[in-house]
Parts: sequence; structure tokens; C-alpha cells
Amino acid sequence: MEIFNALMHGFALAITPANLLWCLVGCALGTAVGVLPGIGPAVAVAMLLPITGKVDVTASMIFFSGIYYGAMYGGSTTSILLNTPGETASMVTAMEGNKMAKSGRAGAALATAAIGSFVAGTIATVVVTLFAPFVAEFAVKLGPPEYFLLMLLAFTTVSAVLGKSTLRGMTALFIGLAAGCIGLDQISGQGRYTGGIPELLDGIEIVLVAVGLFAVAEVLYAVLYEGRVVEGQNKLSRVHMTARDWKRSIPAWLRGTAIGTPFGCIPAGGTEIPTFLSYATEKKLAKDSDAKAEFGTKGAIEGVAGPEAANNATVTAALIPLLTLGIPTSNTTAILLGAFQNYGIQPGPQLFTTSAALVWALIASLYIGNVMLLVLNLPMVGLWVKLLKIPKPQLYAGILIFATVGAYGMRQSAFDLVLLYAIGVLGVVMRRFDFPTAPVVVGMILGPLAEAQLRNAMSIGEGSAAVFFQRPMSIVLVIVVLAVMILPRVAKRLGERRAAASIV
Repeated sequence: MEIFNALMHGFALAITPANLLWCLVGCALGTAVGVLPGIGPAVAVAMLLPITGKVDVTASMIFFSGIYYGAMYGGSTTSILLNTPGETASMVTAMEGNKMAKSGRAGAALATAAIGSFVAGTIATVVVTLFAPFVAEFAVKLGPPEYFLLMLLAFTTVSAVLGKSTLRGMTALFIGLAAGCIGLDQISGQGRYTGGIPELLDGIEIVLVAVGLFAVAEVLYAVLYEGRVVEGQNKLSRVHMTARDWKRSIPAWLRGTAIGTPFGCIPAGGTEIPTFLSYATEKKLAKDSDAKAEFGTKGAIEGVAGPEAANNATVTAALIPLLTLGIPTSNTTAILLGAFQNYGIQPGPQLFTTSAALVWALIASLYIGNVMLLVLNLPMVGLWVKLLKIPKPQLYAGILIFATVGAYGMRQSAFDLVLLYAIGVLGVVMRRFDFPTAPVVVGMILGPLAEAQLRNAMSIGEGSAAVFFQRPMSIVLVIVVLAVMILPRVAKRLGERRAAASIV
């Protein structure tokens, strides 16, 4: 009852006309910014920080949470329609969502993304409301061995599931891991693999790689092979979901939420692992022969619904370690932490007592922002789909302009533009020879984190690998990693033997 009363008090603060207006403006701005490739929620919040300098602290936090949610949803729009993720979290959505758009089902893809975001965001907000202190208490007990094994699980799952060949998936993953090593060594501070180029000392921007491999490669591939590839762009049949779409999406939303919420609570989380795990889960669980056939060809709606739900659940649950421990788990929450500190507020275990009104108003605004996003975006599905009617040359030119402006805007570096197009050419080559591109990005994001956690774990174990087998959670993760690597191969062999026996 204490939690319920505190939440009701938060709603009383959040539904004042001024705060509702800030929430609406934040959601609208966030969605608009999320649509632009290369400009994600972190950049949006950072750009808009000065605007709220003289605004009431509660209003500004509500405004930033609106941007946070809106930008995450906006990223799915261009991922589905143009195969251009605005954020790394939208990469998985691009894989199936864009194929659905090309098959004339862009409306269903956008609708399942919007509703999935709402369902997952609402459930995760309930988790934040009820379990924030308890979940954070458990998450903080995980050490470097568990974090490293979680990332190893992501590597094995992604490379095994994406693409037609495990070997090609692993090759793409190792390209990403190698690229992640470029820059300053996290412990010694020495430059690695920079080739004497000063711009590479900071490493390669992950957004640059995502935009290069997806957006620029898409355009260059179309330019090089236009006319040689049979286009799968069918006439748009409807802008809403059918009964079958609902039947297939609802379990995917719930599974995606269940996968994403725990990852948001982990103080070393991120949206990449849960979205890829959700995609892998949906691909494995596809029972319907039609659904199985749609993955990677026409686009399976589960491949959009699950990852989008996992993405939004993670993003919402990431507020748990931020509010209760003062630990940001992403670029955006790091900037939100800065925004708190600008107002002299220090997130941590005491926040729920020292600034209870602010925290509960912020949590209440998450419920309100979720509803606002659904109301804003569902009626606009038909409008967004009209992007597909833009003639190809103008559309591709627009994608290149947005990608170039977004890449240059990050560091105002001409070198980044050269790198962007070099990565685009690599993306064309990978696509031409059927190598999956997503593992490259996963390797780049998680590689440096995995390296740091491995070094920390080995330090704890005084150089002994036994540290990975001494704690219950790490043993469970080792078993899961081995199962992911071995069981599919065993199942395949058994299937082949049964097929051979039935022929005989």
C-alpha cells in the first residue's frame, strides 16, 4: 500500500497541465529524433539539456523520460521502412521489419512495434514500481565472471543464429571483435591497432558502424545491383494487424519483455544482448512452417515484435540501477545521471527517501509517456508507410544525406565520413557473399566490455580460469553457453540419422 500511495502521489504531480505538456513534447521530439539515423536518444537528451536549465526539476525529468522513450520507438520506424537503424538497439528490428515492408506488410510491422513497445514498457514500468530496490540488490551481486559469461552467451547465440552459416556468423563476429580492439587499451592506456592515425585513438564509433553497415551498404548495394535483383516490394495491403498477426505477436511481446526486463536491471546491461537473444528465441520457437519460412525471406512478425518488446523493456528497467544505485547502464542514462546532478540530486539508495516526490512523479510519467507514444504513433502508421512511395533515387539520396549528416555531426570529423563509406563498402561485400552484418556490430559493442570483464575476472582468480566455475550463477551460464553450442548440432545429427533410417 505504501508503494501504491507513493505512486498515486506521483501521478498527482505528473498529470498537472505543465508536466503533461512537457511529457508530450518530449515524446514527440524523441520520436522525431529517433527517426534520424545516427542521432539517438543520448544525443537528443544532451542537445536538449540546456533548454530545461530554468525549468522545474520534476518537469525536466519528465521531459527527458519522454525523449528517452520516444527516441527508442522512433528508431524502429526507419529500421522497418528504410533498413536504416537510428540506434544499435533497432538493428534486429531492421532485419525482419524491412523484409516485411518489402513484402507489403510495413503497416503490420510498425503496428506490432508500437504496441509491443507499449506492452513491454508498461510491464517493465510495473517492475520498476514494485521491485526496484530488490532487483538492484540482486543485480549488484553479479561479478565480472558472470558478466563475461553473459557476453559470451550473446556471442555464441548471435553468431549461431544469424545468417545461414555458423562459420560465416563467427567470421563476422570476429571482424567486430577486432574492430572493437582499435583505440586506447582500457587498462594500460596504450594505443592499439591505430596505424598511427590519431582519429582512431578514441576507437570507432559504434553508431558509425551501424549506419555504415546497414544504411550506406543498403544504398550502395542497390546502386551496384539495381535491375539485377528482383525487387520484393509488393503493394501495401493494409496498415493494421490481422487476427493472425495478433496471435503471433502477443506471445512474442511477452517473451521479449521477460528477456529484456532482467537485462535492464543489470548494471552492465545494454539493449543489444536482449534484442538479439529475443530474436534468436523467436527464430528457434517458430513452430508454424509459414512462420519458419518467413524468417530471413519475407519477414516474420515475431522477429519484429519480440526484439522491440525486449528493447523497450530493457530501456525502462535500466532506470532501476540508475535510480537505486546511481549506476548508468547506457549512454542515455549516463546523460540522465548528469541531468540529475545538475539539479543537485544524487541517484542512489537514499533517493527514494530524500527525493521521493520526484522519483514517483518520474515513474508515473513513464506510464503516461507510454500511452502518449501509442496514441501519437498508431494513427501515424499510414503516414510513415508513405515513405515507401518516395521514388528510389530520391529515397536513397535522402538516406545517404541523413547518414552523412548524422555521422559528421557526432565528432565533426571528415575522417569519420571516409570511415563511414569504407564501412559501407565492407557491408556491400559482406552482403554480396552472404555474411551476416549484425554480428559485426555485436562484436564491436560487447568486445571491449567482455575484454574488461575477462581481465577483472582473471585478476580476481589470480590468473586461474577456475574463477568461472566457483560461483553458482557462473556455472549455470557456462552450462547454457555449452548447450547453445552443442545441442543444435546434436539435434541436427539425430534428425539426419532418423531421415536416413526412414529412407532405408
